[in-house]
Amino acid sequence: MKKVIALTAGIIGSSLCWAGPGDEINFPADYLTNFTPYLSLNRTQNPDQYIRLYINDKGLSGTEENGQLPYGTVIVGEVYKVEKDADGKVINSTLGERVINKLAVLAVMERREGAAAEYPEGMGNDDWDFAAFKPSGERANKDLTQCAACHAPHTGSHHLFSYQHIIAEQNRK
Repeated sequence: MKKVIALTAGIIGSSLCWAGPGDEINFPADYLTNFTPYLSLNRTQNPDQYIRLYINDKGLSGTEENGQLPYGTVIVGEVYKVEKDADGKVINSTLGERVINKLAVLAVMERREGAAAEYPEGMGNDDWDFAAFKPSGERANKDLTQCAACHAPHTGSHHLFSYQHIIAEQNRK
């Protein structure tokens, strides 16, 4: 009986220590002062959102030989809900851009060695890990495998929608 209890305790203890998708990412509270903004646009995969993207200095330091951004790169996306009219249709400005309403979530990507193992097969995305935070900094209850699945097909741009813009920002530095 003691062996069964010890074995059960060991299994429970090890499952509590297991890191899942996003668990290793901390909220980057300093992103507004220590990261570089590099792109703001209508969010292509969500017709009622707008996104502003920021990247840390590690991500702007250059790429590896294979074109990957280095481990330790962190990208923050401020995801905004946008203004809608009385009929629920998205309001576009005279510039054709959606009009920002409210900050909904902070989407964070971090390239971390071993992160791929935390995701289902085919969604390891070259060790990009994902996390979502409320504007307060608390973790948002999001299915991070959906984030990984959305980025997975973008192998030609190292699983990033904004890779070309990051490279352009690196070249400006």
